[in-house]
Amino acid sequence: MADIAAVPLTPASPPRGTLARAERFVWLTARVLEQRLFAHHFRDGAAVPVETALEAYRNDDGGYGHALEPALRGPASLPAHTARALHVLDAVGRCDARRAEGVCRYLTSVSTAEGALPAVGTHVNGGGAARLPGSLAATAPAVGLLHRNEVWHPWLFRATDFCRQAVESLEAARPGDVEAAVVFLDHAPDRIRAEAAAERLGRLVRRERLVVLDPDGAGHASGELPHDYARTPDSLARAWFTDAEVERSLDALAAAQRDDGGWPARRLPGAPEFTPGALLETRSIATIEALRTLAAYGRLA
Repeated sequence: MADIAAVPLTPASPPRGTLARAERFVWLTARVLEQRLFAHHFRDGAAVPVETALEAYRNDDGGYGHALEPALRGPASLPAHTARALHVLDAVGRCDARRAEGVCRYLTSVSTAEGALPAVGTHVNGGGAARLPGSLAATAPAVGLLHRNEVWHPWLFRATDFCRQAVESLEAARPGDVEAAVVFLDHAPDRIRAEAAAERLGRLVRRERLVVLDPDGAGHASGELPHDYARTPDSLARAWFTDAEVERSLDALAAAQRDDGGWPARRLPGAPEFTPGALLETRSIATIEALRTLAAYGRLA
C-alpha cells in the first residue's frame, strides 16, 4: 500500500490530474472504509484492511447498519446497508460463500414471502417483511452480486425468480429500477434469458427517455447518463448505446469532478434528504465509483 504520509494534505498548490485531486479529497473527507477502498483500487492496497473497516458496520443478525449507506442513519440492519456491504466485499474479491452466509441469513429474515427485499429505508422485524411489497431496486443488486461470486443459498432461488419476473415485466420503469436490473442481468445464471431481457430493457430505456444521450443539450442539466447503466464496457447495458453516446457520457462524468476533487452525491431512491455529514460521506462513495467507471473505460488520467 502507498505510504499515506507521503500524500500532501495541504500542498502549496492544488494537485493536478483527476486521480490526484480525488485522492486528496478522499484523504481529507472520507470515512476509514472509503479511504481503505481507495487505497485498494488505486494504490495497491490490500483487501484485509477494507474487510476490517467493513466489520465495524456488521450486526449480530448478519446484516449491516450504522449508516454504512450514509443517507440511512442509525445502528439497525437494513437491506440497503447489506447490499452496500456486498458491493464492498465484491470490490475487493472477498464475497465468498463463507462470508455471505450471515448476509443471506439476514436477507432471508427480512424478505417477503416471494423472496424479495422491501424498499430502501424500510425497517422490518418480527416477520413484518412478509406484509410489505418487494422492491426490485432493493433486491436485484444483492442477488446479482451473490450470483457474480457464485454464492448459492436457499434464499437466492426465490429472490432470483422474483428479480427475473420483475425485470421481464417492467413497463414504466424508473432509473433506479433499471440500474438495479442491470446488476442482476449482468450476473444472472441463465445467460440467454438475461441477454434477451437486457435487450428489451434497453429498448424501454430509450423509448421512455430514461437516459440523457446529449449531456450538453439544452434542458438536460440532470438525469441518468449511459455510464450510469453501463458501469463497465462488458455490461449488457453497453450495447444500448453507440460509441459516441458513451464517449459523451464519460466526458460528462469526468467534467463533473468538483474543484475540491470529489464528485457530487447521488441520493438513493426513497432515501431521506442528506444531512451535512451524510452528504460528505456519500460524496466519497460517489468519487470512488466515478473513478472506477472512468478506469474501466480507460479514461482515468
